[in-house]
Amino acid sequence: MLPILLASVVAGAKIANIRQQGSQKAMPAYLIARVHVTDAEKYDDYKKLSPAAIAAYGGRFLARGGAVETLEGEKEDRRVVLVEFPDMAAARAFYESPQYRAARAAREGAAKAQFIIVDGA
Repeated sequence: MLPILLASVVAGAKIANIRQQGSQKAMPAYLIARVHVTDAEKYDDYKKLSPAAIAAYGGRFLARGGAVETLEGEKEDRRVVLVEFPDMAAARAFYESPQYRAARAAREGAAKAQFIIVDGA
């Protein structure tokens, strides 16, 4: 009986240690952009530049301008983009990067946008 009890205690301690280590991992962060496109042709230049900048910082598109359905509140009529990054630092680094600055310059005069990042859970 004692060996079984001891094995259970050791296994429980290992699981607790794994959970504690896992909780120290960086949580994903999500960049949410809501964009009102005013010049679709010029905005296409931006759309060509932004994916490489996102990928360079570990980001991946989860939604990119698909259909939007408002369930509550004011109707959303802007383009909505959702990008997952490994963590908040990567999302900030992407936004401030030279690659993305070039994309933002291409977007000037083509759209009005709101960008936020949200820490994942």
